[in-house]
Amino acid sequence: MYKIFNLLFLFSIFAVNAQIHELGVFGGGSNFVGDVGLTDYLYPNKPAFGILYKWNKSPRHSYRFSYTQTNLKANDLVSKEISRYQRGYNFDNSIKEVSLGLEFNFFDFDLHKSERKITPYLFSGISYFKYDEMYVLLDETQIDKSKNSFSIPLNLGIKSNITPYFILGIEVAARFTFTDNIDGSNPENEDYKTLRFGNLNNKDVYLFSGLTLTYTFGETPCYCKE
Repeated sequence: MYKIFNLLFLFSIFAVNAQIHELGVFGGGSNFVGDVGLTDYLYPNKPAFGILYKWNKSPRHSYRFSYTQTNLKANDLVSKEISRYQRGYNFDNSIKEVSLGLEFNFFDFDLHKSERKITPYLFSGISYFKYDEMYVLLDETQIDKSKNSFSIPLNLGIKSNITPYFILGIEVAARFTFTDNIDGSNPENEDYKTLRFGNLNNKDVYLFSGLTLTYTFGETPCYCKE
């Protein structure tokens, strides 16, 4: 966490002064979509929190960096699918991720102006996350080792400047990963190859949903045409 704050500090130093910056927090929940538990795409069942930084380059787009962490949890016993319910597997996996990308505003969000503004927005880029490689043995999920992987983030939200210095947003953020073993269904370790289950052709997905609150600082931007 200390390194993350140092990185955010460097962002604020080396960014051009004639831009508006945002620094804030995210709080909400997380859920998992894969081979264990519910197949619904939005059912936050564990708390998630993080920090984020934005560099507003124009009223329509911003560069965004974030760090988010949670414990993903899923249980077959709450699944609506009979086969999963009868199987009864469950897992709890720690996720720590960093994301970097571009946030696009559907309407102008010009921080020159003091009046209340509201806009839907879309974010995407690349995420890098740490998780536990797992396997299921005798109906118990076991941890093999820590692993890192990439995902494609896709955030959809809406935000408004609730004061001259604070911006409140609500968003749903999906992470389309490049791994199929957050839930222990497809261990990479060849020693556990016979323990694989589920649809081995689909990659895992996890989601964050909640609120962002950012504080704006820096000189008033000049969104001038070049």
